[in-house]
Amino acid sequence: MTSRPFRPPPPETAPVEGKFPELPPRDDMQNPMYLHRPSYMTALHRHFGSPETTLVLGETPVGWRHSQSRGLLRPDLIVAFDVDLDNIIARDGYSIEEQGKAPDFVLEVASKTTGNIDDTNKREGYAGYGVPEYWRFDPTGGRYHQARLAGDRLVEGVYVPIAINKVDDDRYWGRSAVLGLDLCWEYGWLRWYDPIAGRYLLTHDEEADGRIAERQARIAAESERDAERRARAAAEAQVREMEAQLRRLQDL
Repeated sequence: MTSRPFRPPPPETAPVEGKFPELPPRDDMQNPMYLHRPSYMTALHRHFGSPETTLVLGETPVGWRHSQSRGLLRPDLIVAFDVDLDNIIARDGYSIEEQGKAPDFVLEVASKTTGNIDDTNKREGYAGYGVPEYWRFDPTGGRYHQARLAGDRLVEGVYVPIAINKVDDDRYWGRSAVLGLDLCWEYGWLRWYDPIAGRYLLTHDEEADGRIAERQARIAAESERDAERRARAAAEAQVREMEAQLRRLQDL
C-alpha cells in the first residue's frame, strides 16, 4: 500500500488559543504495558542524550500548526531531534510549522480500537506530514496489525517498507536508520537493541535488578575480604603465640 503525499491545510479562521486542542483519552492499556511500564521513554532519552533538544514522548498531538482542528495525529511514541522543547510544552503538542520539521520517528502500538487505522489512515497521515520513519508494533502477533512488527521509511513522499528479519517464530527485528537502533518483537514484547554497543536498552526492572545484583556482589566481595582479613589475623596471632612459646622455652 502506498501513501499519498498531501499539502498542509490552509490557515484556519477559528480563534487561536495558543495550544493544540485537547484530545480524548485513550481507552486501552497498550502504552502503559509496552512503553511506560518498561520505562522505554526514559531509556531512549538517556540513550540519545541532549535532553534540551531531544523529544522522546508519547501521545503528543502532531499537526502542521497548533490551531489545526482536523487531521491531528497522536503517536504512541514520538522521537524528534534538534527541536524546541519549550515550544512543544507551551503548545501541548508538536507544530511542524514552528519546529521547521516533522518528527523524526513515530511508533504506534496496536490495539483493538486503533489497529486498522494504524495501518491505513495514520500511515497516510504520517507520510503526508513528512515523518521519515513510521513503525507499528502488535503484541498479539498480527491480530490487530498486518504484521507483528512493521516499519516504513519515507522515500520521495511515499513510505517504503523496512526489511523485517525473522530469528524464529517468537523473535523478529528491524533496523531504524533514524534512531540507529534495532526494534525487536520478542515473545510478544517490544525491545530496543543497540547494535553498536551490542546490548539491549534496559527496562526499569532490568536496571533495578542490575543495581540489586551489583549491591549483592559488593556485599559478598566485602564479606569475603572480611573473612580473609579475619583468617589472616588469626594466623598472625597463632604465629605470635608460637613465637612467644618458643621464647619461653628458650628462657628455661
